[in-house]
Amino acid sequence: MNFKKIQFDSNDAQKIYENYLKQIKSATKKLSSDDQNDILMELNSHIYESSIKKEHSSNEVTNLIAVLDKIGTPSEILLPLVAEKKLNQATKTFNPVHVFQALALNISNGIIYIIFFFLYLFLIVFLGLIPAKLIYPDNVGLYYKKDVMFEFGAVFNHDQNRPYEILGNWFIPTIILIVILFYFLITLMLKLKRSLNKTKISI
Repeated sequence: MNFKKIQFDSNDAQKIYENYLKQIKSATKKLSSDDQNDILMELNSHIYESSIKKEHSSNEVTNLIAVLDKIGTPSEILLPLVAEKKLNQATKTFNPVHVFQALALNISNGIIYIIFFFLYLFLIVFLGLIPAKLIYPDNVGLYYKKDVMFEFGAVFNHDQNRPYEILGNWFIPTIILIVILFYFLITLMLKLKRSLNKTKISI
């Protein structure tokens, strides 16, 4: 369905209305085009229906301001909806940008989202081993020495009996594979968390 703007007789009312639409678009800019359009159409419909009921009143500006005040400021009233829709988009697409935007929007919705944020942050730090391996090839890797525990990552305190680096040229591909696997695993857990929340709400 195509979005159709409301046309007011008063220029001032039209400007107020247009400004409110801009606020809606600004509040939903992180969402997909379809989600943005759905929210815009829903609020626009509400404004139209509320305005029509007062169409015989003499002051369009006063009526419109009253309607918009009743609806509320888009950046405030749409925040929970945008956070939910962004989370839905993130868990469907697995896009890292969408994931971090979703977590940023949901960070105030419970400690679980803070945990997820740090899990993703850990993966980013883990990826830092790749450039470290390129810069310090002899000091970054998976090391093993008889009767000594494995050492993984950046190790700069090797003694004369240097432990053996197991992965060699396979270190970087291994890091990439681990990050991809854990990224999808964590995102699936995030998707499961969202599904459980929806189930609780429906019950």
